[in-house]
Amino acid sequence: MTTASVTAGTSRTDAPPPDEPRIVPVRHWGRWIAALAALLAVGGLVGSLAQNANLHWDIVGNYLFEGLIFDGLATTLWLTVAAMTLGLVLGTLLAVLRLSHNPVLYGLSTLFVWVFRGTPLLVQIIFWGYAAALYKKVLIGIPFTHITFFSGDTNTLLTPSVAALLALGLNEAAYASEIVRAGIQSVDPGQTEAAHSLGMRPALTMRRIVLPQAMRVIIPPMGNETINMLKMTALVSVIAAHDLMSNIQDVYAQNYQVIPMLMVASLWYLALVSLLSLPQAWLERRYGRGQSGGRVSPLARLFSGGVLARKPATSRADTNETAKDPA
Repeated sequence: MTTASVTAGTSRTDAPPPDEPRIVPVRHWGRWIAALAALLAVGGLVGSLAQNANLHWDIVGNYLFEGLIFDGLATTLWLTVAAMTLGLVLGTLLAVLRLSHNPVLYGLSTLFVWVFRGTPLLVQIIFWGYAAALYKKVLIGIPFTHITFFSGDTNTLLTPSVAALLALGLNEAAYASEIVRAGIQSVDPGQTEAAHSLGMRPALTMRRIVLPQAMRVIIPPMGNETINMLKMTALVSVIAAHDLMSNIQDVYAQNYQVIPMLMVASLWYLALVSLLSLPQAWLERRYGRGQSGGRVSPLARLFSGGVLARKPATSRADTNETAKDPA
């Protein structure tokens, strides 16, 4: 009886494994046909633009690397970086104030967001550009008294570049505050309670515990806001801030080649947006580590046929279990 048991156990152990099922991927012919049709449509559009004589590609090539264009690019990039910095710093402060239990701080921050988010950016740019029509001088002192600490001419202080910076930065602060506030509220309140139980002050808790975790939610929309800010700088041309679009308008006002000059502006904006998209994608992948599915770059998804995007993420625990039990 013992021999039979051993024989049965041996035969059970040495039995050949069952044949694994063959996985045959489903052919999505409709997707390939749609992709081919889209490529043909895009190719036809590009070909028609390349052969269109009304675009005057010779003029586009002559002005694409002109010194006047580079001067406008420098102003555009400076406005983008400075306005985003001002908007992010002030927006973070406003987000914290809107989460405050102090009704005065909450009311003032909400009023700021309501005003600058509720009025068009173009109106704000024109307002700051022509602020001298409202106030001839800028006075800083104690309200309702004659005590003044600083006085200056409005036109001298609010140059077109400064007016554009104030308009773009303050408008961005209103939107950035909502993005930061959403990121802060996405963090589990238990994290704050645990930090307070360890004796950490609220400011230190916000800086060391809450904000680093909130970056996963903040980074993607803030990256889009940066790209949008780069394009919104074109609106400051209404106050002659000497950005890229302002210089483009100066050129086609003299040579009357509107379409070729707009093509020059479009090519440069596309190039700058493409460059800004690279650090945004890197930051999203960095702060998105550990999420289910992970983040795959668009080029990787394109060349893999979408396999990487559909492949589920394997956690470290699953890997360890597989290593322990290979069967």
